[in-house]
Formats: sequence, structure tokens, C-alpha cells
Amino acid sequence: MILAIKTNQDPAEIYLLTSDGKIIVEKKWNAGRLLAKNLLSEIEQLVIASAAKQSRKKSLDCHGDKSLRNDNTLKDLSAIIIFRGPGSFTGLRIGITVANTISHAQEIPIVGTNGENWLDDGMKKLSAGENNKIVLPWYGAPANITKPKK
Repeated sequence: MILAIKTNQDPAEIYLLTSDGKIIVEKKWNAGRLLAKNLLSEIEQLVIASAAKQSRKKSLDCHGDKSLRNDNTLKDLSAIIIFRGPGSFTGLRIGITVANTISHAQEIPIVGTNGENWLDDGMKKLSAGENNKIVLPWYGAPANITKPKK
């Protein structure tokens, strides 16, 4: 499964895709100021939901095969696509940090994309064997950093 994350604005978006880019499950929600608190648990819930959805589909196809897995975890991810901007400074930082952390911990490829076709572009990059290893945000303009008063 491929995890795709877009946190540049509300609603936040997360997707789980097949290796050929078909959406298995998706979630869009208004995360607001709770994005940092809830993003990882939303991803985990989506992974669990994908297992249930796949099991239902397989059980219809296999007529009650008891060997079906219904326990997907983050270890079942094969790659990550992350929207890198432009957008909310904080939202991008949170989403990209979570994606980079999962990629590093699970030792899976990660690619950063932007634009309207970010999912398709990410799938093309993964298909070409790309791996950014660490994705950095792109804010669309230089950061406006306030100078210290002292």
C-alpha cells in the first residue's frame, strides 16, 4: 500500500493507494489546530479501514476464505507520497514531518510533489524508482521570519 498525505490546508487529506495508484480508502477532514495531535492516529485508522475493506472484497471474491488478513499496520506500507506545497506553513511542516518519520522508520521510499496532479505525479516518481529520502516543504515564497527584538 502507498500512503499519500496532503496537509497544506483544510481539509487535510490522506489516501491509501494500490501499487498501481488506485485509491483503496481516503479520508478528508477539517483538522484545524488538531492536525499535529490527530494526523498519525488518522493514518493508522485509515490503514485498519483499508484492511477491513480489502477483507470484505476478498471474502466476496473467495467465498469465506479464512486466511484473509485483517490486521494491516504501518509496516504494510510500501511507499509515501507527500504534498510539499505551497500552503500553510504549519500544516506542511506537520504533514511532511510525519511522512518523513514513517518513511525513515519503515525504510520505505518517499517522494514529494506539488500541483493539482500531485497524486499522479507521485505515482510516476515512485514507478521511476525515485526516493527523496527526506522531503522538504515548498512554501511558494521565501519564509517571512520575524527578527528578534533584542
